[in-house]
Amino acid sequence: MNQNVSTERNFPVDPMTILLFVMLGLFVFMMFRRNKKTQKQQAEMQSKFAPGVDVMTSFGLFGRIVSIDEAENKVVIELSPGNQATVHRQAVTKVVETTPEEAPVVPDDASSLTAAQTEAPAAVETPEETIARLNKEDKKDI
Repeated sequence: MNQNVSTERNFPVDPMTILLFVMLGLFVFMMFRRNKKTQKQQAEMQSKFAPGVDVMTSFGLFGRIVSIDEAENKVVIELSPGNQATVHRQAVTKVVETTPEEAPVVPDDASSLTAAQTEAPAAVETPEETIARLNKEDKKDI
């Protein structure tokens, strides 16, 4: 009863196993790539941080940076004149780019302000027409 039993097993390379390892490697590669991209964007954004820059926090507050504490990663933001908030540096998620708005043209004299109003003649209404119109408006409210 002496049989030669081979203790060596052959593990055939299955194409599905190879595909599984390739997919796993691709997944890990994409994950590291995404993290690198996010870190690069955050570093670029935080390089723009300086006092006087308008920012938005992750919880929706808009304000202007007053000071930055590099040692404790804190940023003091002025929300409105006299109101300040201290937040963690990572809570500031967006630098708000402000575009200069065109200021309305203000004339030097007051006559040009009333000129536009005098060009269109005002509708002349008799006292009876006024009473009838006001009565109709009162009935609409009821």
